Amino acid sequence: MSAQHLIYISLAMCAVMVIMRTAPMLFMKNKVKNKFLQSFLAYIPCAVLTSMAFPEVFSSTSNIWSASAGALAAIALAYFNQGLIVVTLSSTAVVFIVEQLMNLVK
Repeated sequence: MSAQHLIYISLAMCAVMVIMRTAPMLFMKNKVKNKFLQSFLAYIPCAVLTSMAFPEVFSSTSNIWSASAGALAAIALAYFNQGLIVVTLSSTAVVFIVEQLMNLVK
């Protein structure tokens, strides 16, 4: 792939990003007053990130069982309203411990 081709691709990506960022400002002149629509739009970023990241959880470790244990730990801690750092570090520790236990059993 030539340098000129990469520049064209980068410019096209930039144009698409600018269009996607400015389109809501062009089409929505007034603030959204509908409560249902406001709540729907508030949850879209979280839903998109979850749908992209959650499947990767199960292929990020060497074993599906350690990944499942880490995901369950993260879900349980998040359910009990623990902070992001606590959930992240605890689920990472669970994955590490399960991986080590699986290596001992082998």
